[in-house]
Amino acid sequence: MQSGWEELGRYRYAHRGLHDRAAGRPENSLSAFRAAAEAGFGAELDVHLMADGTLAVVHDSDLIRVCGRPGIVESLRREDLAAWPLLGSGETIPALEDVLAVFADRGPLIVELKPRRGNVRALTDAAMARLAAWRGTYCVESFHPAVLMRLKRKWPGVVRGQLSQRYGHGRRSGFGWLADRAMTKLLVCALGRPDFIAYRWQDRDEPALGRALERYRAREVSWTVRDRRTMERLEAAGSTVIFEGFLPDSPFRGPADGKIPK
Repeated sequence: MQSGWEELGRYRYAHRGLHDRAAGRPENSLSAFRAAAEAGFGAELDVHLMADGTLAVVHDSDLIRVCGRPGIVESLRREDLAAWPLLGSGETIPALEDVLAVFADRGPLIVELKPRRGNVRALTDAAMARLAAWRGTYCVESFHPAVLMRLKRKWPGVVRGQLSQRYGHGRRSGFGWLADRAMTKLLVCALGRPDFIAYRWQDRDEPALGRALERYRAREVSWTVRDRRTMERLEAAGSTVIFEGFLPDSPFRGPADGKIPK
C-alpha cells in the first residue's frame, strides 16, 4: 500500500538507514535498516536495477566506495553480490524486497530511484511492481525528472518527489549546464508536478525553492541533516527531515504547522 503526506510527514527519516560503520552497520545495509525500523524511524534508501531485474539497494552505481572494489551494479546479477561485501561488515548489498520485509507494518520509506543507462522506464516499472504489493507506507523520489513523469502518467496516486540542490561550485547533475540550471531553479517540476521537493538543506535559501513549493503546493523535505539543532530549526519551518550521524530523541518530527514555508 502507500499513503498520503498526512502519514509520511509525521516521521523523521534515517538517511540510508540508521547506519554507523563503527558499530558494523554500513549505509544501505540490512542491519542499518533494522536499526531504523526497530527505533521507529522512517528510512530513505537508494534503488538501482541490476542486469537480472533485481532491485538493488545501494547508493552508487560504481561499487568501489561502498565495497572497496570496482564493479557496476547495473551489470551484475543478484548472485554476483557475494563477491562485493559492504565495507565494515560481512553483509552484502540487499535487494529491495529484503528491505521492504524489514519495514512491513513499521515506519514509512522514501524510495529514491537512481536510473542509469537509459533505464528510467524499466527501473520505475520494476520498483512500482514491487512496491504496489508491499504492506507498508512509502513515497518515491528521484533526481531524474523522467522518473516523476513516468509516475505521474502510470501511478498518479503515488506520492512523488523531485530531488534537487543548487548546482555549481563543483556540484553537477551530470546532464550538462542547462540541466544544472533547470534543476537548481526547479524548472523540471513542470514535467513531473511533484507532491514534495527534496532539496539540499544548505541550499534552501534558493528563491526558486519557495516559488516551486507554492506553485505546486508541494511539501518540503530537507537532506541531509547532521545535527539536532538544524533538524529542529528545519522542522519548525515546516520541512520534513532526512538525517544521519546522530540519533534524534523521537522518530516523529517536532512542532510544525505543516504549511509551506514563506
